[in-house]
Amino acid sequence: TTTARRKTRRRHHVELVMDSDQIACFGECMVELSRAGSTDDWRMGYAGDTANVAIYCARAGARVSYLTAVGSDPFSGNLRAFLASEGVADDLILTDPAHGPGLYAITTDSSGERSFTYWRDNSAARNLFALPGIDNALDRAARAGLLYLSGITLSLYGQPERQRIVALTAAVRAQGGEVAFDGNYRERGWRDPAAARAAFAALAGQITIAMPTFEDEAALFGDTRAETSLERWHGWGAGIVVLKMGERGAIVSYPGGITPVPSETPRSARDTTGAGDSFNAAFLCALREGANPVEAAFAGNRLAAEVIMHPGAIIPRGAMAA
Repeated sequence: TTTARRKTRRRHHVELVMDSDQIACFGECMVELSRAGSTDDWRMGYAGDTANVAIYCARAGARVSYLTAVGSDPFSGNLRAFLASEGVADDLILTDPAHGPGLYAITTDSSGERSFTYWRDNSAARNLFALPGIDNALDRAARAGLLYLSGITLSLYGQPERQRIVALTAAVRAQGGEVAFDGNYRERGWRDPAAARAAFAALAGQITIAMPTFEDEAALFGDTRAETSLERWHGWGAGIVVLKMGERGAIVSYPGGITPVPSETPRSARDTTGAGDSFNAAFLCALREGANPVEAAFAGNRLAAEVIMHPGAIIPRGAMAA
């Protein structure tokens, strides 16, 4: 294990020590229902976009904490136990006795493309900022060498809470940490597209690694060219932009140039749930281990190619790509 670089600063009169080896992921982990086969038999698991990244990063050997809230019900207890079994620390997970975890169900078409049905409006994660212990949790998250969050994370909260999220990312940056952001855009999570665009723009100045999907950029910003998406994120301040292009792989843009990275040899996808999340996890872990962004994108493609061959977002450990 490498020795963590340590930097200190003052915030709320509390001395914070940055741990550059630590990853903090922020969002919501939910109960997941996916079909076990072609029948009406359903398989229950636990997943969520940023939770998937946390799990796959932990499987790659990273030290990961997850910032969220769960309830005190049995499903929340099982969710906590599941994350712990995957090596994700629970030191940033708060408890909301009045609410439980969200729920979503996956349906897929003949090509493996997925769609979701959600029951999450009253989840504990949405109440995170009202819970006792939130200030301490944010202070601890600010120590991370890498903070990861997404557009879905932002959609869980209103303007006051999003301002606190921007402050969190600024605290990470002030200590020399990185902020990675996937612009996951789900229309149903927002009042209107303008609200999503404003929330992204407010956070964008703190983002060092942008990981959008072109399909989302087209839906939210009307992009018709990949170059437009790359230019936007660089213009906002991101030093590395990796634009996921679905079956076409990804485009990596950083000071070393702009490089298309093709996807792995096509296979018949069973379920594309979690493909982008697993790509992000493998990309970030490879980057932190010394790979350049193009090499990291190849690592992301390798893991995503395996994930789409299994139902649900989290695949069996034995199926993990090398």
